Amino acid sequence: MSVLVVGISHNSAPVALLERVALDRDGVQKLIADAASCEHVGEATVIATCNRLEIYTEVERFHGSIEQISRLLVDRAGETTEAMLPHLYVHYDDGAISHLFQVAAGLDSMAVGEGQILGQTREALRRGQELGTVGPALNLLFQQALRVGKRTRAETEIDQVAPTLVSAALDETAEVVGSVEGRYVVVIGAGAMAGLAAATASRLGAGHLSVVNRSLDRATRLAALHSGTPIPLGDLGAELARADIVISCTGSSGTLIDRSLLAGVRDGVDRPLALIDLALPHDIAPDVADLPGVRLVGLAELGELLHGGPTGREVQEVRRILGEEVTAFLAARRQASVTPTVVALRSMATNVVDAEMTRLEARLPELDEATREEIRHTVRRVADKLLHEPTVRVKELANEQGAVSYAAALAELFALDPDAVDAVTRPVVSEEGLS
Repeated sequence: MSVLVVGISHNSAPVALLERVALDRDGVQKLIADAASCEHVGEATVIATCNRLEIYTEVERFHGSIEQISRLLVDRAGETTEAMLPHLYVHYDDGAISHLFQVAAGLDSMAVGEGQILGQTREALRRGQELGTVGPALNLLFQQALRVGKRTRAETEIDQVAPTLVSAALDETAEVVGSVEGRYVVVIGAGAMAGLAAATASRLGAGHLSVVNRSLDRATRLAALHSGTPIPLGDLGAELARADIVISCTGSSGTLIDRSLLAGVRDGVDRPLALIDLALPHDIAPDVADLPGVRLVGLAELGELLHGGPTGREVQEVRRILGEEVTAFLAARRQASVTPTVVALRSMATNVVDAEMTRLEARLPELDEATREEIRHTVRRVADKLLHEPTVRVKELANEQGAVSYAAALAELFALDPDAVDAVTRPVVSEEGLS
């Protein structure tokens, strides 16, 4: 079984296309279920963020699987296959493992080094576990990716190399409204990105913070963390009239702020207003930017501002760590792939020794117990010595190309029962990566 990733992100597609494939919670769960039901797919989960949608699967075969998984994204975009395929990317097996490690470390993010992706990766694992679509392979891979992501942030300052999307947008709007300090800030939404926005505004000294959300309970919980005020969505217009800075990140299916709404509440107001739209699909209609005194920053503009990102020492150090981790993970996986064959071989040898001892005891019933035990011990030592070198070498060769063929050759040479090889219990995966 191998890992296959099919995805679309800010690196491969324009924001307009990312909006068409953006999914809410129910949509993500359906996509996971659809992927898991594809032929040749054993496990599946999805990483879904404001600028990324990636399907991770464990598959029995590459061809066929890639067509079905790609079709799931094509259908959701409402595009033709020919128009959509140039914007999709595919990573398989070793490449898929390396890609997930880069994602968890923040190297593939729009804002290089941002820490939010680590929580989103953890969420993808949790969803798959709850739906029962993540098994031992993806469980182990994602938990390792989470550990790697934590290591890169503990051993480097990668999370300080580049600004978050929120702080980058605030820097861009500062020319219109000035610094955040003392300003009336409105955050629309109560999810992870809204939490980051509220925390950033609070840290930068916002004079007032409102959290607007459909669920007032969720708005209350988020507002309480930052001494803010929870506001029901129905009062959004009044908040827009008071606001200096609005950060919207709900991901609602429809536009929350359109030109007519904003023009109405700002009638007679000559104070500048900064609007930051971090949602997919967008929460704020693009044409509001034409209103006097309004500055709108969206994901498309942020993508251009952050394009290329930093290439300094911290990024290079993270890449070095990732290289080590990918190499170690692949080596461990290749060695684990031969373990069932080695166990089956030693089990076969034990059965042969036991059978021969039973035959000897039947032919020589006069042997005393001490002699029988000595013979049994000697025969087992002979068998162990004969098997020692082949089993050690096959594990060493597992780190080289063609490891699977070495295990297959061992099974063929010793005529091992395939069912005995398959029956070897796979290792239990810990929950450490979820801490």
